[in-house]
Amino acid sequence: MYNKLIFFFLLSFLIFSCKKQVDNLPRKATGKINTISIVIDDQLWNGEIGDSIRNKLASPVIGLPQEEPLFTINQYPVKLLEGFMTDSRTIIVVKKEDKNEFVIKKNQYATPQNVFHITGKTIDDILLIFEKNNKKIIQLIKETEIKENQRIINQSLFDSKIVQDDFHISLRIPTGYIYALKKTNFIWLKKEIISGNTSLLIYQVPINSLKKDYNLIANIVKMRDSIGNLYIRGTEPDTQMITEEGYAPYLFKIKLDNKETFETKGTWELKNDFMSGPFVNYTILDKEHNRILVLEGFCYSPSKEERDLMHELESIIKSVVILK
Repeated sequence: MYNKLIFFFLLSFLIFSCKKQVDNLPRKATGKINTISIVIDDQLWNGEIGDSIRNKLASPVIGLPQEEPLFTINQYPVKLLEGFMTDSRTIIVVKKEDKNEFVIKKNQYATPQNVFHITGKTIDDILLIFEKNNKKIIQLIKETEIKENQRIINQSLFDSKIVQDDFHISLRIPTGYIYALKKTNFIWLKKEIISGNTSLLIYQVPINSLKKDYNLIANIVKMRDSIGNLYIRGTEPDTQMITEEGYAPYLFKIKLDNKETFETKGTWELKNDFMSGPFVNYTILDKEHNRILVLEGFCYSPSKEERDLMHELESIIKSVVILK
């Protein structure tokens, strides 16, 4: 009897200890990619403050053929700041209070999570605080959503050894992609989806192929159009992939794996055909290997939204590590 009491005591202690450890673990943040929760009372949301938030956080994504919002916004009144809503990766809390303040709290309710607190004495104060900090908010949300997509991709079973051997890079690629075409210094990976397909191109050219003294966008467009002419064609003659001529691509100078990189976003089309869609091109100056490494993602999904498809491609490309 005494031994049984000891056994039950130890068992209860272990169960209690395990439960306590579980309770102390941070909750996992949840939610769809590029979706944010705005906690703000209806009176503020339906006025100037709500307009300002929507104008910045739901502005059109650049480089897409049709308008899609930068983020999908879910609005909740302040009294609902509890329960499942606090599991969101991004929460923006806006209140009228007796202080003007902007605070970022990391992992306040779950992880990974950013909670932005904006408080102001007046509507004008809140508007001023948001105007001053919205770029920082957007940048931090984008970085978090890229990392979340990469976390999902890291669970992939795709064997990227061919990519690594051919291009001396590490690249995390989701399950579902297949090698659609492989040539010297060129690989085309493709994934079929319900509404069409997504593609990833990896290729390299000599480092002097990009003449920095000339128009950079024109240079990059010429380079990608030559690749389209060589490898990416429709079923009919003279239907190669080209950069859509009616819209000038957007160009940004960034760093990928600490290397100078040109990010180009725009739309592609099949010449003499009706197929088209968005693309994002990363032209990396890899001086160590005396080459220009190009990673490009594009999709064809005419009946569905394309924002999150392109976001996944961007997340794949930004996982690149150039090996020594």
